[in-house]
Amino acid sequence: MRTLQLRWKKPANISSNTPLSFGPFNSTTQIRWKKPANTAQTRLENRTRDPNLDKLTAHYRRLKLILNLYDVVSARKRGPFLSVQSLSKWAPHAGINTITAGDLLRKYPHIFEVFTHPIKRNLCCKFREKFVILLNQEDDVVSQNEDENVMRIRKILMMSVNGTIHLHALRLLRTELGLPENFRDSIIIKYDEVFRMVDLEVVELIDRNDKDESFGVAKVESWRKKEYTEKWLSEFEVKYAFPIHFPTGFKIEPGSREKLKNWQRLPYVKPYERELTYHLNPQTTETMEPSSRCDELTLRSAVVGKRTFGGVERYEKRAVAIIHEVLSLTVEKSVPVERLAHFKKDLGIVVNIRELLLKHPGIFYISTKGIAEIVFLREAYSKGCLIELNPIYDLRRNMLDLLLLGNRHTSELKTERELKDEPKDMTDDENGWESREGDFVIPILESFTDHEDNDNMN
Repeated sequence: MRTLQLRWKKPANISSNTPLSFGPFNSTTQIRWKKPANTAQTRLENRTRDPNLDKLTAHYRRLKLILNLYDVVSARKRGPFLSVQSLSKWAPHAGINTITAGDLLRKYPHIFEVFTHPIKRNLCCKFREKFVILLNQEDDVVSQNEDENVMRIRKILMMSVNGTIHLHALRLLRTELGLPENFRDSIIIKYDEVFRMVDLEVVELIDRNDKDESFGVAKVESWRKKEYTEKWLSEFEVKYAFPIHFPTGFKIEPGSREKLKNWQRLPYVKPYERELTYHLNPQTTETMEPSSRCDELTLRSAVVGKRTFGGVERYEKRAVAIIHEVLSLTVEKSVPVERLAHFKKDLGIVVNIRELLLKHPGIFYISTKGIAEIVFLREAYSKGCLIELNPIYDLRRNMLDLLLLGNRHTSELKTERELKDEPKDMTDDENGWESREGDFVIPILESFTDHEDNDNMN
């Protein structure tokens, strides 16, 4: 008689990550669902992308690496050229780590010229003359625009809390603002009737109450005036509004239109305003004393902490207006986000700049395709191109065009030495007639006819 043996299975190890299957015995069990995180990083990853601005950022990233390599090569004392072997050693110092020196030269023939050294007989490279001419033209234009450079620095100082700005912050935005490399000596110290050095790294505006009213008008005011006069909108709708341009495919959540409409109407202290006719509490309308204006701007963060009607929104809107004006003063209307943080203390911005920019996708756009996160002013661009052009932007765009040409139109790049070394094309004779196959027989036949004619004559 056979005995029945029962084998007991070992119970499976149920981990905490194993999803609970509902049945008749656990139908009343409640599971706490984890709330999705809503941080600046998640909002940055889930934002609606703008492919045109992302593409432009990726192109400018490559141009920035080429310019860094030019600075490294031009700083050498042995001349403006170097061997291809040395290029592979110097390229990582410029941030070029993902491509070899040979691939770099083959990929951008309109920027690099490869030649053989006349003595050492090794392959060398240098930057093409057309690219160097564009760089020199940019330096000339920057040095000639002293009046515009003074205006830009002056406006930034007028927006500051105490009328002072640290030079290291301006030095970080030197390329974006179109300032010369020695702007401390050529602009700030030269125009001593406008600026004054308080410290080695702090510059102060001497007279903040300028009679010229154009210095105290923000760039957005021209758009507001145009909307008021051409579209016949009421002053209540336009006086504190900003141009909004959402990217293609942006999903507007229910109720956000009404919130945006109320935010556009919300009054705030404008960037160049110093006469604070009201505090953050709109119920008080008394004018402040001049001595307490700077204290009010400095201690604004403490006042915002109070639960006043629209207090936080007013303060954030002022910060949006300041960043909007700083971007309007730049050459390409774009700035790396991390460099804006160096202006927070001087301009009186206490909020997180990155979160503030992500909160207003219709005004700003952050692209992550470059070396760093770059913020664009959306109203200044259309299909990836700047609307209001300027000479510095045109020169940088021409440099970018040389980069984007790649291996196209390379026949125009041949030097005179290369043209001389080329074998001469035998299809064209000296008279310009095109020779064809079998034409060499004609002179031989002509010689025979000449001999026959001479024999007949004899």
